[in-house]
Amino acid sequence: MNHVIQEITDRIAERSAASRTAYLERIRREGEAARAKGPARAHLGCANLAHGFAGAPAEDKPALRGSAKPGVAIVTSYNDMLSAHQPYETYPPELKQAVRKAGGVAQVAGGVPAMCDGITQGRAGMELSLYSRDVIAMSTAIALSHDMFDASLLLGVCDKIVPGLFIGALHFGHLPAIFVPAGPMASGLPNKVKARTRQLFAEGKVGREELLDAEAKSYHSPGTCTFYGTANSNQALMEVMGLHLPGSTFVNPHTELRHALTQAAGRRAVEITAHGAEYTPIGELVDEKSIVNACVALLATGGSTNHTLHLVAMAAAAGIVLTWDDLACLSEVVPSLTKIYPNGQADVNHFRDAGGMQVLIGDLLDEGLLHGDVMTVAGPGLDRYREAPELVDGELVWAPVTGGSKDLDVLRPAADPFSADGGIHMVEGNLGRAVSKVSAVKPEHLVIEAPAKVFHDQLDLLKAFEAGELDGQDFVAVIRYQGPSANGMPELHKLTSPLAVLLDRGQRVAIVTDGRMSGASGKVPAAIHLSPEAADGGPIALVRDGDVIRLDSAAGTLELRVPAEELARRTPEGRPLSDAQWVGTGRELFAAFRRMAGHAEQGAGIFGVSGAESPHHGPGLGFPAEAGSSHLETGAPVGALVR
Repeated sequence: MNHVIQEITDRIAERSAASRTAYLERIRREGEAARAKGPARAHLGCANLAHGFAGAPAEDKPALRGSAKPGVAIVTSYNDMLSAHQPYETYPPELKQAVRKAGGVAQVAGGVPAMCDGITQGRAGMELSLYSRDVIAMSTAIALSHDMFDASLLLGVCDKIVPGLFIGALHFGHLPAIFVPAGPMASGLPNKVKARTRQLFAEGKVGREELLDAEAKSYHSPGTCTFYGTANSNQALMEVMGLHLPGSTFVNPHTELRHALTQAAGRRAVEITAHGAEYTPIGELVDEKSIVNACVALLATGGSTNHTLHLVAMAAAAGIVLTWDDLACLSEVVPSLTKIYPNGQADVNHFRDAGGMQVLIGDLLDEGLLHGDVMTVAGPGLDRYREAPELVDGELVWAPVTGGSKDLDVLRPAADPFSADGGIHMVEGNLGRAVSKVSAVKPEHLVIEAPAKVFHDQLDLLKAFEAGELDGQDFVAVIRYQGPSANGMPELHKLTSPLAVLLDRGQRVAIVTDGRMSGASGKVPAAIHLSPEAADGGPIALVRDGDVIRLDSAAGTLELRVPAEELARRTPEGRPLSDAQWVGTGRELFAAFRRMAGHAEQGAGIFGVSGAESPHHGPGLGFPAEAGSSHLETGAPVGALVR
């Protein structure tokens, strides 16, 4: 085992000892009770139980009324507006049939919201996106709260949905849980052509119809978008954490193999309940090693920067305290092994064809970069995930993948990586700490020192670009009041194309923001998730137009080159919208989230660390203390109403 990865795993375990112990004590008590008493619903009162099967189909009523067969909850995020989730329309009957054959009985326990960041990009709805993760976690808890179930099948793919389902399931950590993927759509318009068309549109060289035609050829059918954003990062991480069946991540929807894998997931859920021989509760499966494995996979693939938030929040749900320092240290020893758009031109289908998750996991295991001694839904040990599924005479089987990568332009071995370190770096300095995705940034753009241009709304930057006000000059665009306490921390993808245009013209440009970009900053150097955010009184609120900012993503530094005594004299500029202003598109319903959301480094959520509420742990939410923890009252001038 790589000694640095082992040391980081050990320090996470040491830091988390109190909360993790309290969490495990709770779920083990619940697990022991479940094993002793039989299926959960058997202990409901008659009126309670009768409600639970009143609407069930005739073929399931005897099983639900009885107390022999384990119950499996299906928690679904199906909707047919979101292409990645459209295939889930047919999953419940398919899963129910598979569970019946395996000796269990399944019900759809509930639905969770699933919003599309692609549709809401650049619009007010995007400001609800990150908050929806915690709504999904709570919705999952509601679905599982009926004491009817002994395992769960979780149907989710996209950005906030998987982390939300994950967090919710961990609060029922004594129950086994399997994530059931839907798979990516087939490859459409090459990503390079799509990106070029967007830039041409930004320059006014093509019209809306040409752009819409290109977008429609890129996003053209049911399934996950094929670029390596948060949705596909989610899927890769679920597989490397052992929460997917091996090799099921990137199989296309509506194929025979996909159907076979879906049915196998239903059968497997029955096998790993507390009432079988292979009890695998998710709260035990997810441990410090599997969390580190997820971080390693994220870094090795240059995955979504959103996971620097999500993984912190996901780990916390299992009583594990993960920090950005852990990610920074891991990034120094984890090589970059893939080139998938926006880090390269290939898409996830090309990655799969190059060997995909099986070659990646096998190589990382061989190099001692992944913990192999972990629990998975397929059984003990991650070696099982070196195998790929296939159909032989109509039967689903798994076979080892040997021979390494079939396309070294897409997937490389750790012995010959694209770069020696991970694709995501942490940067810090007198503006705070931030995340910088470097895997698509040219080496000559990793360092930029230029005057700041400050904006409080991404639309203002777009207007300045369209008016030609940004032409012919180097600058660092500072986009502030975009953090979780200000407006929900929206993604700012719309800024990528115009800034890429300026970069191509030879200007030196970069972005510094307390908002998100999901890694879609692409070739534009960026410091995102800046913490503390402007609404928390962070130094980003002190930046003035013309101040020189130096971003060195290679060295990991972010510096506002203004003397400390000058900064001390300044008062913050700007403020987040007040509750009265932050309305429309349902945002007013989420006003409480603005006040409750934690810092980006704490996962930007409203929950604490599981187990931290225990008397063993002491007061607080369980996250390490950090500077800049005060919140600004929304609508008040920064610095005037800090608490």
